[in-house]
Amino acid sequence: MKNSVRKVFVPALLTFAFASASAWAQTPASSAAAKSPAARASSHAQKHQDAVEQRIDELHAELKITDQQSQQWDAFAQTMRDNAKAADQAFHERAQKLHSMSADDSMKSYAALAQLHAENMQKLSTAFSALYAALSDDQKQTADVLYRNEHPRGKPHHAPHKRAPAAAASAASAPSPASN
Repeated sequence: MKNSVRKVFVPALLTFAFASASAWAQTPASSAAAKSPAARASSHAQKHQDAVEQRIDELHAELKITDQQSQQWDAFAQTMRDNAKAADQAFHERAQKLHSMSADDSMKSYAALAQLHAENMQKLSTAFSALYAALSDDQKQTADVLYRNEHPRGKPHHAPHKRAPAAAASAASAPSPASN
């Protein structure tokens, strides 16, 4: 059971970490110098919201959500939106304070981000369980493939992020919970 849970949530965790970290790091230098910190944060938040909406639309199409499943789908999609908004806000607040944080404060702040992520994943998991229960067998098969990070055509669904190889290497070198 632990292994199957890890197969579902580790890719989701890595996706969240890569998307959030790389999105903050990818502000173009020329526009960063011209914009105020508040404008950059607003621009980032809008880009992230757009990416979340695009992912929601992609999942809706790939899973072929029916009218009868719309209540469960809407709850799942809203959880995705709420989680993204909460994460954006937390990352923004941390980024604003990071330059003045002590190492201890920084570690505590990072722990708070990890806790927020865990809480968000629990909410998303609960919403997804309700949706998954309402899916047809064909839809469940599609979802199973999507959440194994396998694209139906055998290709990764998303292009790897610039920092993905290093992060994947770090994750691979960490001891697995099952081996402890």
